[in-house]
Amino acid sequence: MGNVVGTDRLPGRRIPPLWALVVAGSVITAVSLGVRSTFGLYLDPVVDELGTGRGAFALSVAIQNIVWGLGQPAAGAVADRWGSARVLAFGGGCFLIGMVLMGRATDSLAVHATGGFVIGMAVATASFAVVLAAVGRAASPERRSLALGVVSAFGSLGQFALVPLAQWLLDGQGWRTTVAIMGAIGASVVLVAPVLRGNAADTERRDPSTSPDSPRPLRQELRRAFGSTDYLLLNGAFFVCGFHVTSIATHLPAHVGDIGLSGGIAATTLALIGLGNVFGSLAAGWLGDRHSKTRLLAGIYGLRAIVIVAFIVVPGTATTMVVFGLAMGALWLSTVPLTSGIIAQQFGTQHAGTLFGIVFLSHQIGAFIGAWVGGLLADVAGSYNPVWWIGVGLGVLAMVLHLLLDDGPVGPPPEPARRTPGLAPLGGMAAVFLAAVSLPLVTGSRSDATGSVA
Repeated sequence: MGNVVGTDRLPGRRIPPLWALVVAGSVITAVSLGVRSTFGLYLDPVVDELGTGRGAFALSVAIQNIVWGLGQPAAGAVADRWGSARVLAFGGGCFLIGMVLMGRATDSLAVHATGGFVIGMAVATASFAVVLAAVGRAASPERRSLALGVVSAFGSLGQFALVPLAQWLLDGQGWRTTVAIMGAIGASVVLVAPVLRGNAADTERRDPSTSPDSPRPLRQELRRAFGSTDYLLLNGAFFVCGFHVTSIATHLPAHVGDIGLSGGIAATTLALIGLGNVFGSLAAGWLGDRHSKTRLLAGIYGLRAIVIVAFIVVPGTATTMVVFGLAMGALWLSTVPLTSGIIAQQFGTQHAGTLFGIVFLSHQIGAFIGAWVGGLLADVAGSYNPVWWIGVGLGVLAMVLHLLLDDGPVGPPPEPARRTPGLAPLGGMAAVFLAAVSLPLVTGSRSDATGSVA
């Protein structure tokens, strides 16, 4: 009773029931991820009109992803402290501004600033770290993984719906009108954001079981996280996820065109990835409540490597694209509820938004490399084959990292005598990437200039 009274004294800050948060979070992630998933469709039209290479447009997507990653910890921390609704509404406004201004761009620098920087801010403040932290705090431990899986899964319906819509608009209206319409759709986040009002303290007052036994200030919790090998391994593995999903989302449409298939098939493949992710994320959330999350993640990354190998060696046809879209979709964002759930298991939910935001920064560093270097390699090698093979190697690496990872509660923070660099695993990821890229660069230069997947 005391908890209810305490919450009632906070006008406008009472937390809605879990089902309402799940529905609102699903809508917001659907809009946010759906809009950003359309960017791969703009690559060739923008390059053709502005006269830039693929690498230049890919740099815009890379900037978008690194800004998204850098903004996630800050967005999560602000939402933890002052509430999620304000942060999400800010993101909706950025979608409108960024996409409308991108539609007026006349050179690659303008595309970098709008589709890159501003949309990166939009996704950072209206995406996973904020939404999943709000839902995760409201859910009981035994229901948390499934709730996070539902939000991740139905968020992909935005990709399933908006990618074909964007392709239809591109065919009839051109890319400038299309991006402006996508911006208006992104702005609808503002209408749904108030449902996710409240912050970490509000949730803990409503249900003290969601708070850790011994609450810690953020600085101490960060020291605890960066002193944990398991948390650092989680950062490293999520780097691979970012490389995979962003390189595929950005460059698959151009790859499909290179092998002689239509833009409609590319859009259909991306849409099927979104549809497949609905089932994959739901399954991951359900299984995560019953089995080891680390083992499940190891399996997901291993299967990604197998799917990409099959995609490379099998001749590219419309049927191949359909199968690839559904298979990769089942493995697409199924990593997110499991990764977010591991963080809650390791550290509790008090600073979940911040801690997931830091892990997501690692994801976005991988995304930056996947988007930008993917375009550069395609320009140099005349084929996307090097990018695909790098993705295979990184998938195997992520599988191994998860097999080494313990998802149990993390112990007390170490004494502050020795500082542990928070982004240590990223240096290792960068070294592995540079090693992996050398051989494909050599062999890729001799690849078939038609971009064949053979």
